[in-house]
Amino acid sequence: VQLQASGGGLVQAGGSLRLSCAASGSLFGADVMGWYRQAPGKQRELVASITSGGTTNYADSIEGRFTISRDNAKYTSYLQMNSLKPEDTAVYYCNIRRRVLPRYDIWGQGTEVTVSS
Repeated sequence: VQLQASGGGLVQAGGSLRLSCAASGSLFGADVMGWYRQAPGKQRELVASITSGGTTNYADSIEGRFTISRDNAKYTSYLQMNSLKPEDTAVYYCNIRRRVLPRYDIWGQGTEVTVSS
């Protein structure tokens, strides 16, 4: 199974983008879906995650601007990003993992987001 991330691009500060992450096949018991980002010269960091039960977790820097959601039937997650700032510029990676047996941890290829000031 592979993850395909899409939706990145160039946007002006204050604009919006919606990222999508779709799995190429079915996944047994996908536990946590998440979005991470890595800016140039920085470590990869968690942006947002959502459990199969709908519990969400966001990085403090997001400050309520982003919303993560998932469609379990389609093995797809979404990241709605509003009020984008130049410091949101990064490559965004999606992830799906299962924390109990049978465990897996799958990463997408990344989609680039550039926010101009």
